[in-house]
Amino acid sequence: MRKLVVTEFLSLDGVMEAPEKWTFQFWNDDLAKFKLDELFASDAHLLGRVTYQIFAGAWPSRSDEEGFADRMNSLPKYVVSTTLKKAEWKNSHLIRENSAAEILKLKQQPGRNILVAGSATLVQTLIQHDLIDEYHFLVFPIVLGGGKRLFQRGTDRDVQLSLSRLSENDRRWVHARFLRAGESVQGNQRNAEILQDTERDGRR
Repeated sequence: MRKLVVTEFLSLDGVMEAPEKWTFQFWNDDLAKFKLDELFASDAHLLGRVTYQIFAGAWPSRSDEEGFADRMNSLPKYVVSTTLKKAEWKNSHLIRENSAAEILKLKQQPGRNILVAGSATLVQTLIQHDLIDEYHFLVFPIVLGGGKRLFQRGTDRDVQLSLSRLSENDRRWVHARFLRAGESVQGNQRNAEILQDTERDGRR
């Protein structure tokens, strides 16, 4: 089963909104390599509407020697949205209904990781349905004081995680990698429960 990996740029106070406005001062070659390796360890994007539209407006015209832009443009993109009418970026597919069940089907296919970047509203849905296997948090030494946060008030599910990796890079950023606690057993059981529930709902 493929892993669903959420990757986020975060400020010290947990803000994830508009990272293009506040992360570039911390950018270095190590961060570029991390993002490149992360992308090439994946073979699909899963995105919410807002993040998809930002990416679709930026990446099609880009190119680089490392092949990052080419891979961004060529990978399958699954967009969860009930309002987006068309997904015209290359190799894009809309998920309009039964998103939890459709995402679980993607996870059950053979392949590499499914990568979720940004997509704050989608991440809340994934948390509610216990579909996230791994979090990559890149935390930067800045306090923004306001903006959209990854973990929002009102989430009615406890998120049980275990810290798998913690590394600091030249005082510019910290990488924290978290896995779902008890992933190997509990995750498989939970995925089976989700599939059974959605199949029952579909028969009603």
